Amino acid sequence: MRLFSIFGDPISHSRSPLMHNSVFKTLNVCACYSRTHLSDGAKLREVFYAKGLSGANVTVPHKEAAYEQCDEVRGIAHTIKAVNTLVLEEGKLIGYNTDADGFMRAIESFGPLQNALILGAGGTARALSIALRQGGITPSILNRSHKRLEYFLTEGFDACTWDDFTAAPYDLIINTTSAGLNDNELPIPRLLLTELLSLSKGAIDVIYGKETPFLREIKISGLPYKDGSDMLLAQGVLASYLFLEGKFDKDAIEIPMKQSFSL
Repeated sequence: MRLFSIFGDPISHSRSPLMHNSVFKTLNVCACYSRTHLSDGAKLREVFYAKGLSGANVTVPHKEAAYEQCDEVRGIAHTIKAVNTLVLEEGKLIGYNTDADGFMRAIESFGPLQNALILGAGGTARALSIALRQGGITPSILNRSHKRLEYFLTEGFDACTWDDFTAAPYDLIINTTSAGLNDNELPIPRLLLTELLSLSKGAIDVIYGKETPFLREIKISGLPYKDGSDMLLAQGVLASYLFLEGKFDKDAIEIPMKQSFSL
């Protein structure tokens, strides 16, 4: 039996085991997918091999650490410098990023977009900023501190902290932080968020399966919004396609994976 897992901190909320195990069962693949709580991202590679995994997904806050520990990185993950999907290939750890394509599919329902504001500066923010720019949408990044903004500034993005940011109109506001996942926090100060929502056209939270404080504020504002479920599904299909070495059509993977959301 082939073994797969998802690494993160926190991890108990993850729907990934349900999604991937549904695919394995439907397609008669002898495999099992589990959760692995990992507090120290530097130990990801060690734990991956110790558990005898064939592949894994990586969620917050370890996507950048995963990138550093791969033997080889492919596709857009090169530019993003963050990995959310790992595949064992001839004993080597190969890294991919499926967040970018998954997100672009998820925001199609918002219609044409010119610009977007990304809240947070972690691995997910990196993936989305590159994907948006490649899709002809201008992203800006807003983070609590300067610490993680160096990557974005080096890549030529407009990136600010709360202290040096001036609210402006955006077609889409994107929360990539973990605020609201296991607490009742907003990703940015309430007054600033309220001002941004009064100027903007829509919002999305990459957190899924719960109404975060961020989403509650969006509802009050009356703006179009969605949580991270569509992105989760789209990136999951791509990850499963990689896990199964392209032996199954993506449509065949998406059907049982989408059905798992109703379980």
